[in-house]
Amino acid sequence: MGILCGLSLALLGVLAAPSLLLSRKPNAKELLNKIVPYQGVFGAVCAVFGAWGLVKAILNIKWLNSFPIWWITYLGASLLEFSLGLLLGVGVLKLVIKSPQSQEKMDLLISRLAPKQGLIGLIAICVGAWCVFANFAFA
Repeated sequence: MGILCGLSLALLGVLAAPSLLLSRKPNAKELLNKIVPYQGVFGAVCAVFGAWGLVKAILNIKWLNSFPIWWITYLGASLLEFSLGLLLGVGVLKLVIKSPQSQEKMDLLISRLAPKQGLIGLIAICVGAWCVFANFAFA
């Protein structure tokens, strides 16, 4: 976890909640249009890294005794990265995952997450900013 994780999480949040960015900075539409074509691949890669982060967080649950803030941040960032990556990269992931049962489970998870995409995006921006700040302040 660090600067790269925080920046990717903030970028995922911006891609998930573009209306927030566009309402505050109308000229950001040009920049957002440059990023959107890569959204699926970026989302799929982030979903894989988020899933791996969840596994690592569970395997390192002993950090909860020593470094509770870091473990909670790591778990939260990984969960946000996985969920937003899945939401944004579902098209690319469906090309890779051919199993009908897996695609059905993915569709069920997407249908539950999609109504909350904007809120999850805002939380991801905040957690991403926290990751970047904490890396500079406490490292």
